[in-house]
Amino acid sequence: MSSRDGYSWTQAQGLKAGVPCIGAIQPPTNVNPTTPQTFDVVVVGAGYCGLTAARDASLSGLKVLLVEGRDRIGGRSWSSNIGGYPFEMGGTWVYWGQPNVWREIMRYQMQDELEVSYDFTKGINKFILTNAEGSQKLTHDEEDAIMESGLCKLVDVDGHLGKNIMPFPHSATFTPEALEYDRVSVADRIAEIKDSLTPNERIGVEAFVLLCSGGTLETTSFFEFLHWWALSEYSYDGCIRYLVKYKFRGGQSTFATRFFREALATGNLTYAFNSPVASVGDAKDGVTVATRDGRRFTAAKMISAMPLNVLNCVEFNPPLMAGKKTAADTGHVNQCIKVHAEVRNAELRSYTGISYPNNRLCYALADGTTPAGNTHIVSFGGQHNHFHPEEDMQVTLNALQGLVPMDIERVVFHNWSKDEFAKGAW
Repeated sequence: MSSRDGYSWTQAQGLKAGVPCIGAIQPPTNVNPTTPQTFDVVVVGAGYCGLTAARDASLSGLKVLLVEGRDRIGGRSWSSNIGGYPFEMGGTWVYWGQPNVWREIMRYQMQDELEVSYDFTKGINKFILTNAEGSQKLTHDEEDAIMESGLCKLVDVDGHLGKNIMPFPHSATFTPEALEYDRVSVADRIAEIKDSLTPNERIGVEAFVLLCSGGTLETTSFFEFLHWWALSEYSYDGCIRYLVKYKFRGGQSTFATRFFREALATGNLTYAFNSPVASVGDAKDGVTVATRDGRRFTAAKMISAMPLNVLNCVEFNPPLMAGKKTAADTGHVNQCIKVHAEVRNAELRSYTGISYPNNRLCYALADGTTPAGNTHIVSFGGQHNHFHPEEDMQVTLNALQGLVPMDIERVVFHNWSKDEFAKGAW
């Protein structure tokens, strides 16, 4: 099965839209058009939020309709499968310290289906840091020292690496001292500490923050970065473990299909893919969800699992609450670019690198070995130097070469910024 989402490129075939995906659903709907039906609940959006809602409601005995604009499940976390290898197109890494995610991994007994992304025992022990002055070849121990030192300087607002001002990061209640930083951008904070950072530390800190936020230093909330840091146990090592170390051996779509299959097995789930929603009307007698092609579905209740940045593409009657409308108008800043390269360089299996601020892709790491024996490199860029990879493949190839010289077999990516059902990354 294939999805119309995503792109792949090879020298022989050029750029092709659409990639194989086990999360593509066939048939695309099981709605019976000859039998009008009123549902207990309509769930709009088949990412993990919508899949969880649809599954739990179905298991509770409710009649559920799942409506999704795409031809697949998974939303902004999905994997292609090219040549027997999963390329993660969006959200990727999981960890037992992520409570909601780990609950679901244990539910489906997938804890033994994880693997470590990087393997520094293979290839050359190489961290390449590139800026306008040139490239430095460092070891991973030197990389860790630079990153840990720089990030600790960034977050040490209380003399205890943020532990005092944000002692309970899983709580919605924050200390007054922490909330003061909600008015501060990362650019503001770096300006405060710039004299204490070495040149390499500053490059590392800025690139890492941009990797996390997908925004710019000026639009990234320093408070939110402190929150990420606290949730990752107040350490650089914790950030690596929580955010970029463990992934599903078979890809995110092997996880998402478990949710969908469990819901379908109840007999209570009806679904309609390729069904973008145009409007939602909420009246005393129930909710009416209308699709762009004119179909109308009615239910007692509706759950919206649509991303924030697309809410303004749907007409709500009555309108969204003022706070939600303001949030939708503002949007989130994550416009991260993620590009995969399958390369013939076996020695790059231990590669990590930063190329900043001039390169269009600023952060990368070797993330696996394909069945063909090639090295898989995943790279990231952000709003500070934004581009659309499919618009000019030579620009994309140049950006990959700007990270480290590589012999490219294949390029795979999904442009989240131009995706009408995302308008921004995970």
